[in-house]
Amino acid sequence: METSIIFIAVQILVVLFSIVLHEVAHGAMANHLGDPTAKNLGRLTLNPFKHLDLFGSVILPLMTFFIGGFIFGYAKPVPYNPFNLRDQKYGPAKVAAAGPATNIALAVLFGLILRFLPADSVLPQFLHLLSFIVFMNLILAIFNLVPIPPLDGHWFVLTFVPDRYYQFKQAYIRSGFFIFLIFILYGFRLIIPLTTWLFRLITGS
Repeated sequence: METSIIFIAVQILVVLFSIVLHEVAHGAMANHLGDPTAKNLGRLTLNPFKHLDLFGSVILPLMTFFIGGFIFGYAKPVPYNPFNLRDQKYGPAKVAAAGPATNIALAVLFGLILRFLPADSVLPQFLHLLSFIVFMNLILAIFNLVPIPPLDGHWFVLTFVPDRYYQFKQAYIRSGFFIFLIFILYGFRLIIPLTTWLFRLITGS
């Protein structure tokens, strides 16, 4: 019982720091492109307390674990001012891509460790932890790349859809939250098969 509680706590920490790194990557890219908003607000830090959201970082992970048997959550979005970016055309898409790209990089790094680490040389719990890190970061990346506001993926739509479709973009933003709720209720499960396929591709298991 005590071991399972410790493992759950470690899983929550993995989720927390995966989300923190995701958000810091957004702020770091914005800062690189000329907007220091996140830096000035002290958000370019790995200190989780600077990024915690009471519901998204604490209540939601506990709810998803006890109700659905998995852990998921989010942190406070890192603020930035797109008008400060040197690259006005593609800058917002670059900032949006930085978060999922960081999660993919973490998944590949720990996935390769899991792939080439001799299974008989470490404790099974450690292998399970590595698997969880890979799977969780893939989930975060794929989930955030879904092109629905307010997820990161919607910036690719706004960036690459021509400006002559301005009315479409406005309707797209206005209806985003409603579509997002529908996706959470009925579409979230659709990303699990893709996550599982990528997990097997990276880890070889």
